Amino acid sequence: MFFKKKKYNSYSDEELMRFIQKGKEAAFEELYKRFNRRMYFYFYKMLWQNEAKANDFTQELFLKIIEKPESFNTQMKFSTWFYTLANNLCKNEYRKHANRQKAYDKHSIINHETSTETKTNFDSVVFNEHLSQALEKLPTAHRSCFILRYREELSVKEISKIVGCPEGTVKSRLYYATKKLGEQLSSWDVMVRN
Repeated sequence: MFFKKKKYNSYSDEELMRFIQKGKEAAFEELYKRFNRRMYFYFYKMLWQNEAKANDFTQELFLKIIEKPESFNTQMKFSTWFYTLANNLCKNEYRKHANRQKAYDKHSIINHETSTETKTNFDSVVFNEHLSQALEKLPTAHRSCFILRYREELSVKEISKIVGCPEGTVKSRLYYATKKLGEQLSSWDVMVRN
């Protein structure tokens, strides 16, 4: 007799959490498949582009689901709750390492350029490196809002819940972040026009 394995890929994130709370391992596997890469890149951007930290924090975040699935209120939106947990992990890490500029390895970006690249070669890789450097210079709260909005494509309302501040504050932080990034990357605009 063959037993049909239940397919979880058609369920919403919130429904998956209900199954996880009932001990369904396959539901967790589906949720992991949906969010693993996303959360890795979120942590990578938030934690000084450190691959090891991004991996560790991604695993820690999913461990929180395994250890305490009941902490999720199934009436809430899962992604808001999940990013709130991720954001709190980042805040705790920032507290442990107050001087985050020292933790960022600036040499990795300098050494990434190859001898074949010239000053007039403006491919997207080099631009993204400069964007990453500019993001690192933003205050943590502004960088977090910027990444949640433009990388994770969350709404202002969701970001407000995740970072625990009013929507107006989120909008202000986004405005400040884009303004500062625009100033720091203004030379790219001038060079592209020439």
